[in-house]
Amino acid sequence: MTAPITLYTHPMSRGRVARWMLEETGLPYATEILDYGTTMKAPAYRAINPMGKVPAIRHGDTVVTENAAIAMYLADLVPEKQLAPPAGAPARGPYYRWISFMAPLEQLMIAKATNAPLPEPKMAGFGTEADLLDTLEGALKGRDHLAGGHFTAADLLVAAYVGWYLQFKLLQPRPEFVRFADLHAQRPAAQRAKAIDDELAAKLQTAG
Repeated sequence: MTAPITLYTHPMSRGRVARWMLEETGLPYATEILDYGTTMKAPAYRAINPMGKVPAIRHGDTVVTENAAIAMYLADLVPEKQLAPPAGAPARGPYYRWISFMAPLEQLMIAKATNAPLPEPKMAGFGTEADLLDTLEGALKGRDHLAGGHFTAADLLVAAYVGWYLQFKLLQPRPEFVRFADLHAQRPAAQRAKAIDDELAAKLQTAG
């Protein structure tokens, strides 16, 4: 893999998830910090992501946005790291399932964050709050890994988003949620990524 990778992010954004994934790969990458409302919405960045949102990565001429897609794309660049089950392996199904499960979780959490009325279950991608949280709890109960017997990008995405929403007190602090998020937050790559973004956030706060 010779093409350069650039991460477009802000230290107080979901770009923290993409950085954690990059740190897990061990691949070299550059970082471009964008500011909300200015450089993030400027034409130069909209040429990369027309939505004007972070994170995004550029790998050579390839642009990938959305944390789930970024995580899966990066995992496939380093098969030796086993961050994704091999194609056709039984674990590939749950790998896709639990990465994709973060989409309905996000829908629910954003609705709660904005105090929006929850839609009727048949209209909501997450069904009911109870069903979603019970399903997630059941998947995590007594397990350290969601797709096979070792850490994958599925564990990273779920731990990152569960930890994020626990931090903001939007997600019920069920013991299995807390355990799973805390377990994977201790990984060396997670700690490196956190230190990088915490330092960047502190610099931005000082500059502001």
